[in-house]
Amino acid sequence: MEIYLDNSATTRAYPEVAELVTKLMLEDYGNPSALHQKGVDAEQYLRRARETMAKILKVQEKEIYFTSGGTESNNWALVGTALAMQRMGKHIITTQIEHPAVQAPVSFLEEMGFTVTRLGVSREGMIDLQELEEAITPETILVSVMFVNNEIGSVEPVAEIGERIKRKNPNTVFHVDAIQAFSKLPIYPKKMNIDLLSVSGHKFHGPKGTGMLYIREKTRIRPVILGGGQQNGMRSGTENVPGAAGMALAAEMVYGKLKESRAHMYRLREHLIHGLQAMENVTVHGADGEQAAPHIVNASFLGVRSEVLLHTLENEGIYVSAGSACSSHKRAGSPTLTAIGASKAEMESSVRFSFSENTTPEEIDTVLEVLNRVIPMLRRFTRK
Repeated sequence: MEIYLDNSATTRAYPEVAELVTKLMLEDYGNPSALHQKGVDAEQYLRRARETMAKILKVQEKEIYFTSGGTESNNWALVGTALAMQRMGKHIITTQIEHPAVQAPVSFLEEMGFTVTRLGVSREGMIDLQELEEAITPETILVSVMFVNNEIGSVEPVAEIGERIKRKNPNTVFHVDAIQAFSKLPIYPKKMNIDLLSVSGHKFHGPKGTGMLYIREKTRIRPVILGGGQQNGMRSGTENVPGAAGMALAAEMVYGKLKESRAHMYRLREHLIHGLQAMENVTVHGADGEQAAPHIVNASFLGVRSEVLLHTLENEGIYVSAGSACSSHKRAGSPTLTAIGASKAEMESSVRFSFSENTTPEEIDTVLEVLNRVIPMLRRFTRK
């Protein structure tokens, strides 16, 4: 038996995606910059992939740029915008709960002389819109707020954030890390006043090493990868045709059944939370209802260390995460759990469960059964 509940870390690729990627690596393997037929065929795959992503987001094809993943997209959005707009101001606003792929480049820019405001959040992981609006000044060139938090699943009110930013300072660029939101929520950058949007393919059954940055037309941003001038000179390097095509196919498939998948995962979420809340000394973190993403549940099992529970569940064939996969090897406390006011005991015992459309209610039943069996045993062992 294998129950995989770490889909926020990565997902299993759709078989159709794997087949397409294999075909493009073994048969239609041309360089899209080449002038012969193999190159023309490869360029067609890229064009169709760009069309697909633009159609899903309801944006222009020329506003879609393929990257190596979410980390590159976030770095490009932040560093590229800061470099392009530094003469207009050097103030950046972000939050205390961003992914390391946003936190690190923001800290880098801070070292380069930019001023950074990091907004706090509520116990549910939500920013204060009034605090955001008051923080925006004529010097604010960039605001970066994640759509869905990768650890506790809180959904920020991105459309209202965008509206407030543009009302206070129309020149401020709004970047959204949508890596946990894309494929789980409908996203329309134009309506939401989003200028830059980061996406990662392996979070929604696409290939690893694939990503996308939406850049709204006329947004001031500089390229950060220089070379042969591919993608209109904005992102050099031979395009990953198999990856881009595979990512676009996965996006097309997942958005073709978004309504059903969302409803299914919300039911799973409610089922798991109901079972967890019936257990003693278990705290569920994050927001409720539509303010919570459908696929993430973060809970603390007081008296049991995260790593111990993770490996105990692994021995039962159940795979979960002890926090964000990108920071779970670090010993420092989770910035997200710290920001929402979690205690040290809660942080040390926090585990993240994350679903996909393939997760079943029967799997959740099994997880709850195992948790009810092993948690009392682990607590007794810990006390000894």
